[in-house]
Amino acid sequence: MNKNKLLIVFGILFFSLSASAQQFSQYNTGTLYDSFENPSQRSFIPDSSRQYAFNFLIPNFNVNTYLTGNAQRTFKSKLFGSNSQYYTDNLQIGQGKYNHFNANINAYAIMFKLFSSFNGDVEIGFSAQTKAEARGLFSDESFALLNGTRNFPNDNYTNIFNDNYRYQAYHQISFSYRERVNKKIAVGFKISALLGIEYQEFNINHSQVTFDRTNPNNPSALLGLTGRYYANYIPGQRDTRDYLPNLRNPGAAISFGLSYITDDRVTIQGNIKDLGFIHWSNRSATYDFNNSGVINNLGSQHFADTLYNRVRTIMQDNNNKTVKPLTTATNGLAELSATKSYWIGYGNTWKYSPTLIASKALFYPDFKGALVNHFNYRGLFTATLTTSYDDMHFFNIGTQLMIKSPNTEFYIGTERLTNTSKLAAAALHNNSQINQVGNYSGGDFYLGFTLKFGRVIEHPMNASIIPMGEKGFFGRLFGRLFKTSTNKGV
Repeated sequence: MNKNKLLIVFGILFFSLSASAQQFSQYNTGTLYDSFENPSQRSFIPDSSRQYAFNFLIPNFNVNTYLTGNAQRTFKSKLFGSNSQYYTDNLQIGQGKYNHFNANINAYAIMFKLFSSFNGDVEIGFSAQTKAEARGLFSDESFALLNGTRNFPNDNYTNIFNDNYRYQAYHQISFSYRERVNKKIAVGFKISALLGIEYQEFNINHSQVTFDRTNPNNPSALLGLTGRYYANYIPGQRDTRDYLPNLRNPGAAISFGLSYITDDRVTIQGNIKDLGFIHWSNRSATYDFNNSGVINNLGSQHFADTLYNRVRTIMQDNNNKTVKPLTTATNGLAELSATKSYWIGYGNTWKYSPTLIASKALFYPDFKGALVNHFNYRGLFTATLTTSYDDMHFFNIGTQLMIKSPNTEFYIGTERLTNTSKLAAAALHNNSQINQVGNYSGGDFYLGFTLKFGRVIEHPMNASIIPMGEKGFFGRLFGRLFKTSTNKGV
């Protein structure tokens, strides 16, 4: 991507692709993706599914992003406008207006799972995925500076560029285990090795700027910033090899889940997802900057590049640099859900399965609630309508179309249908959508495909071979604790 199109504030959005967001619509679908994201969820159906599930290296991914505030039009006019200019006339100077930015991606390159034990009802899986998480808070003035001095009536300002930003990307290689302990309880976990790719974070707690308009054809600014900047170590100039898995920045994470089926067939499921850390190289840098610099040619044709380089130089103050390892947390989540299925129509041709979900980030204030409505026709075609609301006061409607048999699954969808459509229209140079400033501008899209192969998982009473499996670890432990029968069935 062109650097100019990434420089939203101070030209410092360092990510090349940022987009694990909650994919609520996949809850209780029984897909391979669902079973890796929600570890107690099964992905095999005895007497119907084949023994192995694999995505055959076709990426299953989920990407979403949003930007709030007055800068929506500034961002879209630069990216999608016919003249590719920063529109800044609607930005408010000196009013303390900020814009929230958030983007996530979760892409599975490899998903493989096998049904390993008949009597134990055990599923074991392996996966490799790449995730990136980005969030930031940027002032209107930070965007306005991209257009030079035209939006600044005064010559001196204080604390109008007090922004913050955090981005990390990493590979995740995982082992998963799921077991049905008895007819009501299932447990699962996913343990992961994390391999860090990149980490960037800055927090500006004081800023000041003085504009010099002596030469109207070449205005300049003396910009001073105080704060802290973190950056992981990358040897030499960045190239594609730096994005390949390596052991330079190791970490670990765990997800675990429990599901319980009540007497009235309500399934309650709880999950802790991606609770982990990354230990970045001991050659990573922390800059406690209190520095200033002169920026010339404000508002010139290639000013975004100039601003990017100058601000980065101010923040990378080698006089206040500490080289030491960094340890950061992953974006862990706690989720609780409840679902029940209802048969509709003559001959049970339709099944309606509503799921109520509450999701809370463990290390951020983010909270989301969702109602997911699955409408399944003859066990093959599923249409999903999802509504969600979060603590940013965003109400979203999403849709999903899925074709799923016991051995094949394909799905496509979005959990922000309206805003994704509007962003797509803006990308197609629709001026009305480019100029619109709503609650937020952004989009969400996900896609997945997997197949199952091998012999059919047969119930022991119907099996053409003698099953050699036994109860799994949790089933044996449960039996010892509560002296239950060893005959569980599949």
